[in-house]
Amino acid sequence: MAEILESIMLVCFGLSWPISVAKNIKARSAKNMSFRFILLIIAGYVAGITAKLCTHSINYVLAVYVLNLAIVSVNMAVYFVNKRYDRNGKPELAAEAAEKDAPARQEAV
Repeated sequence: MAEILESIMLVCFGLSWPISVAKNIKARSAKNMSFRFILLIIAGYVAGITAKLCTHSINYVLAVYVLNLAIVSVNMAVYFVNKRYDRNGKPELAAEAAEKDAPARQEAV
């Protein structure tokens, strides 16, 4: 019963990470992302995996830990990509915004 409850907890946490990754990819900015928070979550999953290995509790719950760790690691990679966008001023996004504003500016003239 404990493994079922633990896996439910992990699935609940795990469902939020793909949503977060998608949101962060779309945002193309690391301004609302916390690197320390991501590291803290990764440390928690690594601790959970280590606990499973130390207690020889190798079961489906371990697979959920590993899956969650992989998804959070993708989020960390997105953080660094977005940091680069922030550093470089996101020129491709500025061009897209200018294109979207062009009809509004033409109407104003």
